Amino acid sequence: MRGFLRLLLLLGIAAGGNVGVGAAEPKPDGSTVENPFRGVMQDRSFRSSDEAQFVEKCGMCHRQMGMGTVLLARRMDRKLAMLEARGDLTADFIAVAVRRGIGNMPRIGRGELSDGQLAVISSYLVKGPAR
Repeated sequence: MRGFLRLLLLLGIAAGGNVGVGAAEPKPDGSTVENPFRGVMQDRSFRSSDEAQFVEKCGMCHRQMGMGTVLLARRMDRKLAMLEARGDLTADFIAVAVRRGIGNMPRIGRGELSDGQLAVISSYLVKGPAR
């Protein structure tokens, strides 16, 4: 038990998660990763049923602080790291990326995301940022 408490202290969890680290302001492009113990939350809001589908199925990775957003921000223009901010996505590209996987993204099968759900999400993303 003593080893577990020591590990927690080393990780900073027992002391509120901010041991020796100053709070950083999150960037609006979603590329800044914050320690969840500091109270930073991912935006899970939506304004349409299509956006709600994206938030439910893709948002955990492709919104602020999501692993997909963080990895894309390392590989391309940070302004384009969040999929919802892009205007260059096509339904065919999205379908291939989802069904076959791309880079670090695993393939997503029909049992996890139906073809109908994929079509709704693709349509939402293809519309681009001027929704």
